[in-house]
Amino acid sequence: MSDGRATIQCDEFLSHPPSVVWRAITDPELQARWWAPGDVRPVVGHRFTITLSKDFAELPCVVLAVEPERMIRYSLGGGSIETTLTWRLVPEGNGTRLFLTQEGFDLDSPLAKEAYDRMNHGWPIVLHRMEPALREFAG
Repeated sequence: MSDGRATIQCDEFLSHPPSVVWRAITDPELQARWWAPGDVRPVVGHRFTITLSKDFAELPCVVLAVEPERMIRYSLGGGSIETTLTWRLVPEGNGTRLFLTQEGFDLDSPLAKEAYDRMNHGWPIVLHRMEPALREFAG
């Protein structure tokens, strides 16, 4: 981190095939069940917003890269808290290993440092909510 930027990396095993996990991260209705409302679509260049909570304004996003059922990357936020979020899906046994990387937190910005600290703690909690949402969806 020689440039003062930080990265968060998490992974979660989900007992569903990549096609189901892909829907969880690219279908707005399903994504809202376990993370946050937003009009995400797996189309490069698609612009959308995500509302993390009532305490946050809508965060602007732009889809940067898509490999169907394998990876989606988009920018998240703007200004001093603009980061890049990458979701990568890897088949593992009868399920999927989901890797999440959020990079670009400018630790020289107090606001970005606070966001980094919150999300570094928060992402594992958010990812744990995906499995129950997928069971409900697939059930």
